[in-house]
Amino acid sequence: MIILEELQKEADPTYAEFIAKLTPNIDRNKFLGVQNPDVRKLAKVLNGKPEAEGFLGELPHTYYDENMLHGMLLCLKKDYDECVRLVEAFLPYVDNWAVCDSTRPNIFAKHKAELLVKIKEWVKSSHTYTIRFGVEMLMNFYLDADFRAEYLEIPVTVQSEEYYVNMMLAWYYATALSKQWAATLPYLEQNRLSRWVHNKTIQKALESYRITDEQKQYLRGLKK
Repeated sequence: MIILEELQKEADPTYAEFIAKLTPNIDRNKFLGVQNPDVRKLAKVLNGKPEAEGFLGELPHTYYDENMLHGMLLCLKKDYDECVRLVEAFLPYVDNWAVCDSTRPNIFAKHKAELLVKIKEWVKSSHTYTIRFGVEMLMNFYLDADFRAEYLEIPVTVQSEEYYVNMMLAWYYATALSKQWAATLPYLEQNRLSRWVHNKTIQKALESYRITDEQKQYLRGLKK
């Protein structure tokens, strides 16, 4: 199976135009227009096959859709150490928020202690989407049963002018407010976040159905 040919069979120019507008930092010619359900379906077909292993070693890819498939193949990996190795080989080539946010390996949920060590490394990267990926993993796996208040300090260490990093920081703290209100609120009350992240966190929290009207009213008073 030639993977690029399989992707090209599902190409949709209309969808390519749509997703290109959502990821404006990527050249329009890099989009085939394969919708995510079709990419996910192909990943399941390829998973574990020699073609998939070869594809994961072929970096960089040419198309956005190839990168999306790459990330979705990583989501299916069952060996934690192999998955981390492949993730770290892939991250330097991730160049947009959509591929970054779609790469969420299932195996990570079973290795919280080891993953936390890697997250602390990723958020110190100079690469926009490696930082974003690290913060997103912290948001996805450590705001519920495995939450500790000290984890809220990890994103605070990130100092960046990159829009896609700061948007993820705001998303993280807004989600943290919805799940761990008491522990997270002081980060706004004590002005621990940059002005932009502070205000964007409040904006996103105000849009959340998981935050009460009373809490939203209080957050409005914290805007800078």
